[in-house]
Amino acid sequence: MMTALIALERGGLEEPVTIGRGVLQATGTRIGLKPGDKLTAGDLLAATVVRSANDACRALADHIGGRVFVQTMNGRAALLGLANTRFADPCGHDRDGQYTSAADLARLAEQVMRHDEYLRLARLERATIRTLDGRRSFAFRNTNALLGRAPGVIGLKTGYTEGAGNCLVALAERDGVRVLAVLLNAPNRWWNAAGLLDRAFAAAR
Repeated sequence: MMTALIALERGGLEEPVTIGRGVLQATGTRIGLKPGDKLTAGDLLAATVVRSANDACRALADHIGGRVFVQTMNGRAALLGLANTRFADPCGHDRDGQYTSAADLARLAEQVMRHDEYLRLARLERATIRTLDGRRSFAFRNTNALLGRAPGVIGLKTGYTEGAGNCLVALAERDGVRVLAVLLNAPNRWWNAAGLLDRAFAAAR
C-alpha cells in the first residue's frame, strides 16, 4: 500500500516505464514482465494493487525512486506517524528490520482510500494491461477473494509472506457506512474477515 500511495501522490501515471532487470529478482506472485517491456506507470500500479504482482511493484518502485525508494517509504511513514512501521523492501517481502502493526496499516489504508484511482483498482475483479507497443498483454484476477462474495466489499489489499502469514486489509461499505478491518497472520482470513465485517456493520445499526 505504501508503494501505491507514493505512486499516487507523485502522479505521472501516464509516464512510460521501461522494465529493467530488477524484475528478474522479484519472487512470489508475478504477471511475467520481462526486461525491455514498456508499460505506463499506471498499468504497473494496476498490477500491483489488483494482483499484488511483485514484478510490477518492483518496476514501479525502480521507476519512481530506484535505490532510495525504501528511504522514501520510511520518510512517508514518519510523516504519517507510523511509529511501529519500518520498510526494508518496496514490495513487502520478508527482510531483516521490516515490521508494521495492524494499527499502522489501518492508518496507511486511510491514506490510500483518499485516492479514487486506488479504490477503482481495488474493486476490479480482473484486469488486463498491455505493453505500449501492443505486442504483449497481461490478464490477471484480483487476489481478494471477498470481492463479489461478501456484501459491499471494495478491497483493499491482500498480502502473504512466510514470515507474516496471510494478511488482509479489507474495506466494505453498506448503507453509507464504511468498515475497515486489518488481519495479520490469519490462516482463515476470508472467513474471519467476512465475520468481522458482518459484526461491525451489525453494531453500527
